[in-house]
Amino acid sequence: MEPRVVIDYQDGIAIVSLNRGEKYNALDMAMFDGITSAVAELKENKSIRAVILKGNGKGFCAGLDMVSVLKNPLNAHTLLKKEDGEVSNLAQDVGYLWRSLPVPVIAVTHGSCFGGGMQIALGADFRYSTADCRFSIMEAKWGLIPDMSLSVTLRELTRIDIAKDLVMTGRIFEAPQALEYGLITKICDDPLADALEFAKQLSTRSPDAVMYGKKLLNDTWVSDDKSALDTETAYQKKLLGRWNHLVASSRNFFKSPLGFKKRQNG
Repeated sequence: MEPRVVIDYQDGIAIVSLNRGEKYNALDMAMFDGITSAVAELKENKSIRAVILKGNGKGFCAGLDMVSVLKNPLNAHTLLKKEDGEVSNLAQDVGYLWRSLPVPVIAVTHGSCFGGGMQIALGADFRYSTADCRFSIMEAKWGLIPDMSLSVTLRELTRIDIAKDLVMTGRIFEAPQALEYGLITKICDDPLADALEFAKQLSTRSPDAVMYGKKLLNDTWVSDDKSALDTETAYQKKLLGRWNHLVASSRNFFKSPLGFKKRQNG
């Protein structure tokens, strides 16, 4: 069997491809395992500076492969079971775990981005899309609710009335509407090329500052004021005076040629 997820490393950028193109990258159990294994590999690699997440074939991801997953009644239990102390279960991991990576994640969408595929894309930090990509939070079609971490990711991007509309109707909408709703970052003629260019731009910054910038916003976006301000201070203390902070400052003040070291442990 072909690997469900393929990682290609290019100059410090990890290009992660969902690799079930003949099935529009629909999520079967092997795809769930492949995504979580890929995130675990990426998290341990301190050399990477950004991740680009895309789908092979004619679409990004068509959502859950209902026939494949439900043919074994035990699969639903496997997907929804949460171990003690864990934040998310396996179903939620495919969207939520991208947030745990200490580097920016850029999802590149084309074709269809439905159901679970939409929730995977929402777990990224940025979403670059073709103009003709179609989107849907499709679970309502099956009499279900989205359960792959959308309750965390969607609230950061759009108004609650729009979120309720999309969740309750399951309707299909296209990239211009997704941009209007705040669900994608930009529409591109060549989203992969634009994502690579952006990733290279991010790679010129301190890997520690990028990591803690992502953590700061993820950790404080819906927190109370005191927690947010305390987190700012705590993370800043982890950056001040460290090698990568000094390199960034030296580059600005003295045009220093010194290079960044690999990111610190977050």
